[in-house]
Amino acid sequence: MASGARPESGGDPTPEQLRAAAALFDILSTPSRLHLMWLLCHGDHDVGWLADQVGATVAAVSQQLGKLRLAGLVTARRVGRQQIYTAGDAHILALVEQAFARVTPGGPVF
Repeated sequence: MASGARPESGGDPTPEQLRAAAALFDILSTPSRLHLMWLLCHGDHDVGWLADQVGATVAAVSQQLGKLRLAGLVTARRVGRQQIYTAGDAHILALVEQAFARVTPGGPVF
């Protein structure tokens, strides 16, 4: 393998895989949804707690969580009268962690 070359990963992605990956990055491209994903990567929470953490209304956070659920990135379970949200996909957890490992607290490192 030449210097700087990447190992083989099984060939080029299909057009469908490219569209799906782009859609994943698109859903995570807003700071509010990325913040929610980061919080959910670190624990299961209800919408009220999440709203407090991101500084948004419960209605706004519910809307963002709905989009994340529709994309299959989070799930919800009922506990009493509350919906508890979870991000359980190990690949998504790793992606979010790696994104934040790539930037410094003061801004991007590109």
